[in-house]
Amino acid sequence: MTSPKSKTSPKAVKFLFGGLAGMGATVFVQPLDLVKNRMQLSGQGTKAREYKTSFHAIASILKNEGIGGIYTGLSAGLLRQATYTTTRLGIYTILFEKMTSADGRPPNFFLKALIGMTAGATGAFVGTPAEVALIRMTADGRLPVDQRRGYTNVFNALARIMREEGVTTLWRGCIPTMARAVVVNAAQLASYSQSKQALLDSGYFGDDILCHFCASMISGLVTTAASMPVDIVKTRIQNMRMIDGKPEYKNGLEVLVRVVGKEGFFSLWKGFTPYYARLGPHTVLTFIFLEQMNRLYKTYVLER
Repeated sequence: MTSPKSKTSPKAVKFLFGGLAGMGATVFVQPLDLVKNRMQLSGQGTKAREYKTSFHAIASILKNEGIGGIYTGLSAGLLRQATYTTTRLGIYTILFEKMTSADGRPPNFFLKALIGMTAGATGAFVGTPAEVALIRMTADGRLPVDQRRGYTNVFNALARIMREEGVTTLWRGCIPTMARAVVVNAAQLASYSQSKQALLDSGYFGDDILCHFCASMISGLVTTAASMPVDIVKTRIQNMRMIDGKPEYKNGLEVLVRVVGKEGFFSLWKGFTPYYARLGPHTVLTFIFLEQMNRLYKTYVLER
């Protein structure tokens, strides 16, 4: 007789822990998200750079908007994590367990990637309204005062978008958001699991916080390299305005063509430094928080 699988936490707890882990990480990295979005939106249609470096961007934001300016859009960032990350990590954890064999052997790399992409696309669809609000709120400070949208918080942003532009605008850029999530999650979640497994198999690591940290850093590097061009498409579409009743961009392909044609090929990686500086720590903190909550739940609830 095969021994039964060990007890695991309920699905609701998996979703809750996923969201809380992402929200905890966001509190630390929101300023980097702001800088990344500002740099991706700078110099549209020209080779000129509004910000020379990430440090120049931070200095400019602090000078013009004050200390509070670097946390603009935090409420939207937290709501994004509460929706997107809760769904993404919850579904990933559930599917990962379903695909794990009775003897405890985990799914192979390709199955991990497929699980990651499925979880990411689903989470992205759920989280797109908060994503639209986040992009617009973080972009607002770079505009002249008379052109700013002036959202006071994420709920004000969502209500005004529905009232002024229609409910469907909340899902503007949904396709590139989901495409980005597929790329991010195939790279991030699968490479995290694979890296963690490889580190444990090496014999030099135990299943502890150092192992989680190293696996997260590797995962963050892979994800950054793969997802930036898709991310800039998402950012530009979600921030665009209607000009004479027509959108600035018809679709994601037009964004790519115009960025490469007018700003240069490497502009697809505009904001690389804050993107990695945000994604690396966010990945690290999310998984560390998640692993620690799972460990505590196992110790104090499942094994009691």
